[in-house]
Amino acid sequence: MGKRRDDVETGIGGTFYYQPQAPPPPLYPPPREPYTSWLMPLVFVVDVLLFVLTMYVNDCPSTFEEPNQCLFKDLLGRFSFLPLHYNRLVGPSSSTLERMGGLRLELVQEGEWWRLLSCLWLHAGLIHLIANMVSLLFIGVRLEEEFAFWRIGPIYVISGFGGSLMSCLSALENEKTGIVSVGASGALFGLLGAMLSELITNWSIYANKCSALLSLMVIVALNLAVGLIPGVDSSAHIGGFISGFLLGFVLLIRPQYGYVSHRHLPAGKTRKPRHKWYQYLFLLLSLISLIAWYAYGLSKVLTTNDMTSWSNFKI
Repeated sequence: MGKRRDDVETGIGGTFYYQPQAPPPPLYPPPREPYTSWLMPLVFVVDVLLFVLTMYVNDCPSTFEEPNQCLFKDLLGRFSFLPLHYNRLVGPSSSTLERMGGLRLELVQEGEWWRLLSCLWLHAGLIHLIANMVSLLFIGVRLEEEFAFWRIGPIYVISGFGGSLMSCLSALENEKTGIVSVGASGALFGLLGAMLSELITNWSIYANKCSALLSLMVIVALNLAVGLIPGVDSSAHIGGFISGFLLGFVLLIRPQYGYVSHRHLPAGKTRKPRHKWYQYLFLLLSLISLIAWYAYGLSKVLTTNDMTSWSNFKI
């Protein structure tokens, strides 16, 4: 017969039963609280209201040489659009966009540097507005829900600034002035660039890495191809994308896989470093590159340069 054990672990009838300990549960940080996007919807509302205000200022029936050709004149009155052979995007004149704060190189060189930012909130036409706002709601809202407004907001604005700066540098290089450039495309391309750098710097936390990278590269390539359409300011798209790509390494860095804050770490457990070494390297190099590029671009643009003017506008 087996030997009886009369201790606290003795089972029924004095027979000892061994119950193995279950392995400790894996350590996971607590789930973050859900975040509701508000900044990107606010940008949407501001852009739409400014477009309405732009059309009010444009006042096609009063300012256009042939008022009867204004689109939807009887229905919209002073909010009616220019004829399509003047603006195929269904919108105002380039002179109105300039008055509202559109980007124009020689005006920036004369000290109106604020146009590098004001042009982000204007649109050349209804088609232009709809295309950008759809992208804003599909891309911007999702990113804000993931990373919060205090990261996505700066990326949006600074990328738009980078797009405007690249647009001025392109005009300066090609000796073209008189071009009025408007639109949020540079800022939106900045969000795409930030998505790409976020995937690269946070590589360790993604499961289907190659699939995610390939899908994002296809989206980026398709959007950059839009810049090949005549009348589209591709330089602003490229400048915005590069700015967002660099900013993503700085603002969208996330803890490496398996990291748990000391507040949620059981006693005796060893904590992983918050970030991997290459994340810090990407951050430093990107920050230096962004500052150097902006300093160089501003030093080139904010100098007077006499060139022959010709009129047009780009988006």
